[in-house]
Amino acid sequence: MLDRIFDYLDFHFSLEALIVLLILVLLEALLSADNAIALAAIAKGLEDKELERRALNFGLVVAYVLRISLILTATWVQQFWQFELLGAAYLLWLVFQHFTSEETKDDHHHGPRFNSLLQAIPVIAFTDLAFSLDSVTTAIAVSQEKWLVLTGATIGIITLRFMAGLFIRWLDEYENLEDAGYVTVALVGLRLLLKVVNDSFVPPEWIMIAAIFLILGWGFSKRVGTELPQVEPEKSEVSK
Repeated sequence: MLDRIFDYLDFHFSLEALIVLLILVLLEALLSADNAIALAAIAKGLEDKELERRALNFGLVVAYVLRISLILTATWVQQFWQFELLGAAYLLWLVFQHFTSEETKDDHHHGPRFNSLLQAIPVIAFTDLAFSLDSVTTAIAVSQEKWLVLTGATIGIITLRFMAGLFIRWLDEYENLEDAGYVTVALVGLRLLLKVVNDSFVPPEWIMIAAIFLILGWGFSKRVGTELPQVEPEKSEVSK
């Protein structure tokens, strides 16, 4: 009996398992940038720094529970394309709502606005769940070991909270960052939609990651309030 236990531990805590875990954590970090911007933009809808922080904390606790539930039922969920269709529709609706919001000289496009913390928390949780429909599928493809995927998801949600906190600050500093974030949200929504239509249409993961980094590069390209200096035309001297 003890020999079987030791054999089990040797298999599950092998160097191979550690490498797989590192890959899962890396994938979570790379695929969380767009998710973090979306969650940061949603939290900013409270327009209060303390409420934004609390919304992210409570929202991601609920999101973590939903992620774990998704991982444990992933085999069953993958049998129903309707889940991915709903996730795609939800993400694309967020993008539509953002880019069709009123834009003035002093107020750029913005995400949803909330009157209370309780309104923001479920939106944050379900947005993360919609993103997880794509990332969990990738994680399950990397490893069939549930404990590895669960550990990667736990580290991923902590990383996501840290990144979302940074993006909340950066959204105030970079003019195009919020728009860039919602463009990447649209990419994830379209990717989920393509999976529903035909898996062969889904672009490889590296193309998705490269596109996200290019879009975020544009998002960080211009600080708020920075404008090109106005060059006054030289005045010609009046000949005496």
